[in-house]
Amino acid sequence: MDGNKKPVPGREVPKKRVRMLLRVSSGQQLESDGDLKIQRQIILDYVKSYPGWILDEKEYFEGSNSGYKNPVADREILQEAYKDAANREYDILAVYKDDRIGRRMWEIGGYIMSLKSLGVDIYTVKDGCISPESHDVMGQMMLALRYGNAQKSSADTGMRVKDTARKLVQSGKFMGGKAPYGYVLEHSGEISKHGRALKHLVIQPKQAEVVKDIYKLSLQKEYGSAKIANILNTEERYQNLAPNDVWKSGTVTSILTNPIYAGYTAYNRRESLNGRHRSLDREEWVLSQEANPNLAIIDEDTWQKVQKKREMRGSKYTKPLENQDVTVIGRNDGMLSLVDVLHCGYCGCKMANGSKYNYWTIKGTGERRASRTAVYRCRNAWQGVPHDRAKQYRADKIEPVVYEALAGYIGKLQESGNISEQIAENNSMEKKRKEKDFDIAKKELEKIRRDLNIMEEHIPEAMAGEYALSLERLNHLIDKKTEQEKKQMAIVEEKEAILQHTAVTVKDLEAVKEKIPTWREIFLHADRSAKRVLVNRLIERIDITREQVTICFKISLEGFLSSS
Repeated sequence: MDGNKKPVPGREVPKKRVRMLLRVSSGQQLESDGDLKIQRQIILDYVKSYPGWILDEKEYFEGSNSGYKNPVADREILQEAYKDAANREYDILAVYKDDRIGRRMWEIGGYIMSLKSLGVDIYTVKDGCISPESHDVMGQMMLALRYGNAQKSSADTGMRVKDTARKLVQSGKFMGGKAPYGYVLEHSGEISKHGRALKHLVIQPKQAEVVKDIYKLSLQKEYGSAKIANILNTEERYQNLAPNDVWKSGTVTSILTNPIYAGYTAYNRRESLNGRHRSLDREEWVLSQEANPNLAIIDEDTWQKVQKKREMRGSKYTKPLENQDVTVIGRNDGMLSLVDVLHCGYCGCKMANGSKYNYWTIKGTGERRASRTAVYRCRNAWQGVPHDRAKQYRADKIEPVVYEALAGYIGKLQESGNISEQIAENNSMEKKRKEKDFDIAKKELEKIRRDLNIMEEHIPEAMAGEYALSLERLNHLIDKKTEQEKKQMAIVEEKEAILQHTAVTVKDLEAVKEKIPTWREIFLHADRSAKRVLVNRLIERIDITREQVTICFKISLEGFLSSS
């Protein structure tokens, strides 16, 4: 790789179209644009040093989508650069350093060679051209070695972070981040070797009393998290102390399972995999060797008893051993035909599957049987959020009402002679609107994940005191961003589901007219899966309360039918 070879004076210099790839590696740099401006100027000066290089107006910017954790296939900017290279839009990709491309040994080398096969070379300010020729075996070996070292460096950093965190936690240190409920972070009076004021957890008396009451309700009353949340939300003294203004079962569960309340700091209670977080079993936790009495809100014996009670409560709702051979569908959303469109009319939350099972034995044969009662339940109410009146509805009570309304609606459509054009126009406009909503939601999720990756990459620097933010502050921001990610993922999934079930094509309607005499007969004879498909095709949303059911259809009758 002759990286810094310059053209010979006097010879005609071939023109090369150049595009920049910019990538920042910290949240602060991303927000302030400080590093980005410097990086862009360095590359700009580098491009100007080559006669014949013409800088293209388009540049690629990646807001720190981790080059170590994320595969090339998932990095949209690299995929866009590859697509443009295939279209012969540029000849050189200029970057500040080789690690701006990535830190994965085989993938990055393969990506560079794939660009080379399309006629695009990658140049870095530090090393010049890093794209070997297809016949340059030694150059390709050096390329693999370059990114092998980069990958090893990132992996070693991750291991050091985990090892350091384990040692700190085992010695009783709090790893920083957002203070758990019942505590507040205050200056400890200690100064780090880098001159930063250190903080520690301090118990908040009023919140600590709530924590004690939560443990009492779990241990003495054997209440579940949702029921405890509901109690906390209905009593004023607890309402005023609720995190984020409302108690939810997830918050209660977090309090009941966090060993910090018994005075033990913990690490490795959850892990991140492909952008998703999951809780780990207690056997995998790293705990401090001794309890810190200054952090203990409840005694260790109470904490341990609560864990055992919760495990027993969980096993109570697990299928008993004698029912293991009884065939029951565990996840049966498909048996609830309205589950995709039904919402609680009190709080607006989407209804979920709350079906219940009963088991019995036939006396004559001893055969075990099971029956199911199909139920829709409000997610918010299930979490213990304050709720008016009904929290769940039996499917056999509300589905016939919806079927009757839908049958009447389709009957109107069948009576109309010429509605194809109106349907097509309505569908096109509605689909475009929802595609735009979905794209906006996806971009926001991508931005949140980029920011989260940026923050996580700088944990080692924060631990060493070499970052602009303290470890406590950085972990606090990571926790907040993780919560944003969860909420945005739910929004994206909801908008994707809405988009998938938006369009009712003219072809669908004509097929229905030809093959089915009346829709009323469908709802009388079709199975639940077929009903669910038909409902999703024609209904936008259903809001249900104890008093009424409100149905919003995807095709408005107004404008092409004489009666509503």
